[in-house]
Amino acid sequence: MGDPAGVGPEIVAKAWNARQLHSLAPFFAVGDVRAIARVWDGPVAKIDDPAQAPDCFADALPVLSVADAGEITPGEPSIEGARCALQTLETASGLARSGAAGALVTGPVSKGQLYQVGFSHPGQTEFVAERCGVSVENAVMMLAGPTLRVVPMTVHVAFAKVPELISIELVLNKARVTARGLYRNFGIENPRLAFAGLNPHSGEGGAIGREEIDILKPAIAQLREEGIDAVGPWAADGMFHARARAGYDAALCLYHDQALIPIKTLHFDEGVNITLGLPIVRTSPDHGTAFNIAGTDQAEPGAMIAALRMAASAAEHRAELASAGAA
Repeated sequence: MGDPAGVGPEIVAKAWNARQLHSLAPFFAVGDVRAIARVWDGPVAKIDDPAQAPDCFADALPVLSVADAGEITPGEPSIEGARCALQTLETASGLARSGAAGALVTGPVSKGQLYQVGFSHPGQTEFVAERCGVSVENAVMMLAGPTLRVVPMTVHVAFAKVPELISIELVLNKARVTARGLYRNFGIENPRLAFAGLNPHSGEGGAIGREEIDILKPAIAQLREEGIDAVGPWAADGMFHARARAGYDAALCLYHDQALIPIKTLHFDEGVNITLGLPIVRTSPDHGTAFNIAGTDQAEPGAMIAALRMAASAAEHRAELASAGAA
């Protein structure tokens, strides 16, 4: 459920309320069950084992209560709540790794609070990757909505550092993981990848930057030699309108805002963060804890619903590949 003082508990409960409308697969919440009671008066079924969730899902929200968050006040984060969020993340990751759950959907957390209780990762993506035995370089963050999927090849770094971080090796690695992830999680057999240039007008042939010439073009050529449908680099200001989006399955961008501005503009309430390159399915709503509205019944559950649906769909695609021996 993420931080118990954030909107995580509320959007989980609202997602369960909308289970029939959106044909949601059975899911269960993990965290302090009291966090749900603080923001919702609907039916809750405490479970001791994930296997119990499908039997009670139709009548109540199943909750595996694994941590004590202390005094829970919506909108007021605490150290105890951060410890609860971290223990919950650890437990839920383990359930997905063991196969007790078909996928992991992580609620929003406060990294500032987590850092105070010993959390040493840039975010939940890196934590889950480590627990799965996957290097950070091989875990790719994709943001996905109904009409757009984007991958930021550098994430939470200062913009001034981006040019020194991008390399042919980085582009190749992110693209390969993305192509395989689109196949495993979305069932796209021959993914089309479009690359955004770093500089305005994609560098104007080197007149205002050479990253496109020295890094992106050689990487794209190599990807095409490997059989990956890669195109670009394109000027970023012209690759997110409707006609352009119809020409690719994912846009690979060089920095955080280049990827997240278009996805949040188009799909703010439906955007899903899905981690590619993991042995498990992991998704998350693409928004934060929203402490300012927690407990006020204003939180929109759309992104959580989308994350649950995408997790179930990805798990189904993987199961089909596994049964066919193609995973």
